[in-house]
Amino acid sequence: MRSVTIRSVLNKLKQRDSWFLVDYTVNPYEGCSCNCQYCYIRGSKYGENMAEALAFKSNAPEVLAKQLKNRASKGQHGFVALGSATDAYLPQESTHRLTESFLRLLLQYQFPVFVSTKRTLITRDIELLKAIDEQAILPPDLATSLGRGLILSVSISGMDEQIARTLEPNAVPPLERLQLVKQLKQQGFLVGVNAIPLLPFISDTTQELEKLIAAAKEYGADYVLAGSLTLFGDEPASSKTLFYKFLERYNIDLIPYYDELYNGFPYPPRQYQVALKQRTAMLCKKYDIRASIL
Repeated sequence: MRSVTIRSVLNKLKQRDSWFLVDYTVNPYEGCSCNCQYCYIRGSKYGENMAEALAFKSNAPEVLAKQLKNRASKGQHGFVALGSATDAYLPQESTHRLTESFLRLLLQYQFPVFVSTKRTLITRDIELLKAIDEQAILPPDLATSLGRGLILSVSISGMDEQIARTLEPNAVPPLERLQLVKQLKQQGFLVGVNAIPLLPFISDTTQELEKLIAAAKEYGADYVLAGSLTLFGDEPASSKTLFYKFLERYNIDLIPYYDELYNGFPYPPRQYQVALKQRTAMLCKKYDIRASIL
């Protein structure tokens, strides 16, 4: 695994993310060894081969400490997404422990944290996460509406384990992720399911979406966030290229439907996204589970 040095690691968003409620992002690693074929990072400068290009930011804890101290001194506390362009709990985290170092610094400077993962290594840091949940300083509006310093999400793009093995080769199977939701909820955390991305005509149908939402409720999730699939790029390792190769093997008859839906754009049209949101809200209401964090 390569080692890289950096000048900055804490990224301030222009405005708070309305879905995840985060004001900042940090990534302890470059690339991601989950190697999800649909990942939106593919097609970007990190997407050539995400597993082989994986690197750890060797000086990141020192850089993060300075940046957090500066923000905290100005009272600029806000939720920090730990791992926005990588999974913070990659297998390599067991050795390098950068995520653990980041969590200790976020606790020290009392920043609230959002973590989304597809891996069970997060359970290693239960006590750290509990301390952050209790001690973080929240922005005034979230202190009133949310009242806690930690939001956890487990990402599940569909319930079909065979598809998951193909598209998410180094993530744990969907059922294990649901069991992780249950385990985290039993520890008293606010935890939900990121149903992102849902796959058009595969896991975004009413039947498949209902399976996922019903399972999320059964395993104790507080919320389900559902989002559409992004398909970037035309290079060999881009998400669009890799996903179309998957479609050729899975069901080649779906390709014309994808061509029509995306129509040359990386995102499906607004009417699709609105309909998906409405369908999710309807099913979440049926199963008495929130379709948003708040």
